[in-house]
Amino acid sequence: MKIAIVGGGIGGLSLALAVKQRGLACDVFETVPEVREVGVGITLLPHAMRELAALGLQPQLEAAGIENEESVFFNRFGQFIYKEPRGRHAGYDLPEIGIPRGKLHRLLYEAALERLGSGAVHTDHRCTGVDQDDSGATVHFTQTSSGADLPSRRADVVIACDGVNSTVRRQFYPDEKVAFAGINTWRGVTRHQPILTGKSYLRVGSLHTGKMVIYPIVDRVDDEGTQLINWVAEIRRDNAAMNDWNRPGDLKDFLDIFKDWRFPWLDVAALITSAGQILEYPMVDKDPVPQWTFGRVTLLGDAAHPMYPRGSNGSAQALIDARVLAEQLAAHAGGDARAALQAYEELRLAPTAQLVLTNRSVPPDFINIKVDELSGGKPFANIDELISQQELRRISEYYKKVAGFSLDMPKAG
Repeated sequence: MKIAIVGGGIGGLSLALAVKQRGLACDVFETVPEVREVGVGITLLPHAMRELAALGLQPQLEAAGIENEESVFFNRFGQFIYKEPRGRHAGYDLPEIGIPRGKLHRLLYEAALERLGSGAVHTDHRCTGVDQDDSGATVHFTQTSSGADLPSRRADVVIACDGVNSTVRRQFYPDEKVAFAGINTWRGVTRHQPILTGKSYLRVGSLHTGKMVIYPIVDRVDDEGTQLINWVAEIRRDNAAMNDWNRPGDLKDFLDIFKDWRFPWLDVAALITSAGQILEYPMVDKDPVPQWTFGRVTLLGDAAHPMYPRGSNGSAQALIDARVLAEQLAAHAGGDARAALQAYEELRLAPTAQLVLTNRSVPPDFINIKVDELSGGKPFANIDELISQQELRRISEYYKKVAGFSLDMPKAG
């Protein structure tokens, strides 16, 4: 079976490793001419770590990142709302890890080069389209760096892992657009002393009045015990224009919202202004679609189910997609590969569609949104007089069940 994977990001590389692990061969075609460590931070939740551990990458990930000990929620006045243990500290077999996204990508890329061989990973290949017939599929490319045509490649199946703006998906949904609801984000990494436990994942405020997500991704970067702290600023504005993916963020576009966020445990304004670099992104997703698989072509990860980047579930669901698809390809290795793609879709389409919609309506920070509603957006005297810790825990557990990492759920699937 010849398998062509279009896109060498987290989803594409994890699929390649999972396919190789099951004795199948594949080729990966990545757009960028050179894989570099770029981007900000990412959190690897237990269900993401389960997939990466199965690929043999857990030791490298634990060495490169920081294990989260707790998740803590505050309102925009710095008042404590709720906290819960995370990862191993909550009873999972695996840790929850904050890590630079570029480091995660680099580890996957190096593992793919080592296990598949450098000849199976092709950079500087921009996919321009896919044709198919009864006997196979043909993927067409241009060279990213020059724009020149490159030789087309023939395969039995083609897996599109080319992200939210997938070229392959556009063939089947040509009129589709990303869904933007007025929410923009800015992201940065700041050198800072440890916050709270030094292993705390913080959600502060809510998107209606300004929200920050803050967590460490690299420990002890100097002799003073400084960490690299990843932060995300998020705000919904009426009639907002959509941020660009390709330009640096500008402080004047969002700092005013957070300028007075100075708490005994953190000066948020100083954290933002001290960042080495700020990037801007829109908060977008796409409506769930009824079909991913079209004959010999299927979609995976953000190409299949673009979702709001909340709860770090875009990457986690791509990792699960990769394992499920690899299992189906191996199970159908002696037969019609198209049946493997269809079986994968049947297993993964509905759960990810539910998560896309949940990330819009009841995201992980719904706890903060709910408390803001109950308090009228003002400081409260006692959180327990607004809402019980049991009810807040119920909200948290609901999201974990939908996302697939509740302790009550099976460890695989």
